[in-house]
Amino acid sequence: MRDTFLVFAQPLIEQPEMDEVLDSLRAAWLGTGPKVHQFEHDFAAYKGVGQAAALNSCTAGLHLACLALDLGHGDEVISTAMTFCSSINAIIHAGATPVLADIDPETQAIDPASIEARITPRTKALLVVHFAGRPCDMDAIMDIARRHDLRVIEDCAHAIETEYHGRKAGTIGDIGCFSFYSTKNIVTGEGGMVIARDESLIDRIRIMALHGMSADAWARFSDAGYKHYHVVELGFKYNMMDLQAALGIHQLPRVDRYWERRRAIWDRYMEAFASLPVGLPAPVAPDTRHAFHLFTLRVNRERCGLSRDEALTALHKRNIGSGVHYLAIPEHPFYQRTFGWRPEDTPNATAYGRETLSLPLSPKLSDRDVADVIEAVTDIFARA
Repeated sequence: MRDTFLVFAQPLIEQPEMDEVLDSLRAAWLGTGPKVHQFEHDFAAYKGVGQAAALNSCTAGLHLACLALDLGHGDEVISTAMTFCSSINAIIHAGATPVLADIDPETQAIDPASIEARITPRTKALLVVHFAGRPCDMDAIMDIARRHDLRVIEDCAHAIETEYHGRKAGTIGDIGCFSFYSTKNIVTGEGGMVIARDESLIDRIRIMALHGMSADAWARFSDAGYKHYHVVELGFKYNMMDLQAALGIHQLPRVDRYWERRRAIWDRYMEAFASLPVGLPAPVAPDTRHAFHLFTLRVNRERCGLSRDEALTALHKRNIGSGVHYLAIPEHPFYQRTFGWRPEDTPNATAYGRETLSLPLSPKLSDRDVADVIEAVTDIFARA
């Protein structure tokens, strides 16, 4: 057993981004400024789009995406029951009503048939999540959207590198939202980015992200001279700081190197656990690129001899950090009280949420770390 605790999702921070943060501190420009603008430009180029808007979180991006698409009171937005709460909360904060679809039990992606079954005359949009880095069935989803005249928001928090039939995640629907939280595939501590097919939506999102003002601080106070501004919308305080972008502009060029490392770890796990009585992730779909953001096991007592929570405890005792992604949305008391949702309404998501366990999958992991994870998992389920 290893001597020190292995943190579940360690970010890999290298010297260039440390130096860039110090450069921002020395320059005394800490808020939204030239580094944010560079990060936006670089991310847009990576995604092959004209513009991107940097924000302080993917959650902010999802909220502003709903507002930019004029979703609000009386509108229904269909999303997945297997996601982090921010996907659903963004819909609620926009004033719209979330409607939960179930997942495909094999892929954990939102099930297009379940979407179709929940469409009503009030349905105005779909908010789909590329869970764990695996792309949703976007052909089927976009067909539903076209037939019912619906807007599509892609939650790409797990899916910076994800591709679907030659198209990059976030460029298929109307708006794509990305996360740079400290556990994500590239990190800025906190942070997010939004892209859109219609660049006027990005212009509006950028304004709403900073109090609804027509010019950000860099535009007002840079060496180009002071610029007056007007408040043109009711906005929020969702902008990214240069201190955050200082990390992102160096993390982004390494995105494929980090992806290769996670894929190598993923492959080692798949081989090592093939004979264990646990459920493994579905094979990567043809003509897609999986982001390999989460490596999940499915654990239940009948098949494995112990429960998921017992497996979490056993890993912790062996100094291996792990996670749960996620408890299904209808399991949470707030949504039960507010919408009357019940776990049995989305049985596939509920079953998965009660059995899933995520293992460390960071490019910072050494070969020794990976071997320790494999040894611990094998020992736990061999003893069960």
